[in-house]
Amino acid sequence: MKILVVDDDQEIAELLEIYLKNEDYEPVIAKDGKEALSKLNTNPDIALMILDIMMPNLSGLDVLKEVRKDRRIPILMLSAKSTDMDKIQGLISGADDYVTKPFNPLEVMARIRSLLRRSQNGVQEEKPDVLTVASLVINKDSHEVKTADGDLVSLTALEFGILYLLASHPNRVFSADDIFERVWQQESVVSAKTVMVHVSHLRDKLEAATNGDQVIQTVWGVGYKIEVS
Repeated sequence: MKILVVDDDQEIAELLEIYLKNEDYEPVIAKDGKEALSKLNTNPDIALMILDIMMPNLSGLDVLKEVRKDRRIPILMLSAKSTDMDKIQGLISGADDYVTKPFNPLEVMARIRSLLRRSQNGVQEEKPDVLTVASLVINKDSHEVKTADGDLVSLTALEFGILYLLASHPNRVFSADDIFERVWQQESVVSAKTVMVHVSHLRDKLEAATNGDQVIQTVWGVGYKIEVS
């Protein structure tokens, strides 16, 4: 399974390359944003991207926005920045997870396994292949969401997972911890703010696609739900 590592720091790239090979992944290395996009084009089977934010030519956020125009592979952001706003900006732009430098390579490997498992299997449990919520059609097998007019709603892998989880359990309220453990498929180790950012961005996309329908509702102090009468 190919994993694209994008970082202008040669030592970090080589360190990740070693750990990825030890986990039987096939690392593909790019030293800047432009090379990253080129490697993606020439390696359509890349399963996940590890993407540094601060790079020459194109920043990681610029690369992220470009990739998200037509690709939904899991993306793990790396950055020396650690403030909440930096993390939020990366998540809003379409990242699936975020690790700050310096990092423990074993933690990065664990997050990669989790993202790949979630991307390959989707939200576990037996649920219908196709769900209809408001004017949206949610296809489990293709991981696609379309409007009543057939327009594709572009979602990240995590956004789709959140939507499918809520849609497949109508009227049930899920806390931020519930959502994290079911969609990220690991015990909750982050603040509720990470889930909140993903839900907020997902809600914005759904409202834009449905002319303002509030598909996801917030139950203050409890969590989120999709209400179906």
